[in-house]
Amino acid sequence: MTDATLSISNLLYRYAEAIDAGQLEEAAALFCHARIHAGGNGTLDDAGLLALWRRIIVIYPCGTPRTRHLISNPIIEIDEAAGTATARSCYTVFQATEQLPLQAIASGRYLDRFARIDGQWCFTAREYRLDLTGDLSRHLQVATVR
Repeated sequence: MTDATLSISNLLYRYAEAIDAGQLEEAAALFCHARIHAGGNGTLDDAGLLALWRRIIVIYPCGTPRTRHLISNPIIEIDEAAGTATARSCYTVFQATEQLPLQAIASGRYLDRFARIDGQWCFTAREYRLDLTGDLSRHLQVATVR
């Protein structure tokens, strides 16, 4: 695994880790150089993404959304000379609450673009694709975000 591949993989995983920890600000900060396509919500910057998350994600008294985002099958293509990269990956979101036994509640794909900025790999774009849904009623404050 190259340094670039490791850095980009870690960005994918840091996002999931921050969301699951309820650290929405930290997760949004990963997209400070990016434009995000979040379904019917148009194109967002990191501040818009944070505002969307604050509006729709249910945060429990423990400070988390009681979820586990698993990122799988990342296909990372790097152009070292240009300092750019793309990644396609799958996600599966599991959730367990007092009322909901552990189960998969959503699955889809992330289509990401990256650039090396000041020597660090950064997100420059993300497209969320929601392919399969389960019971999102205890995770999102809206029926379905596409």
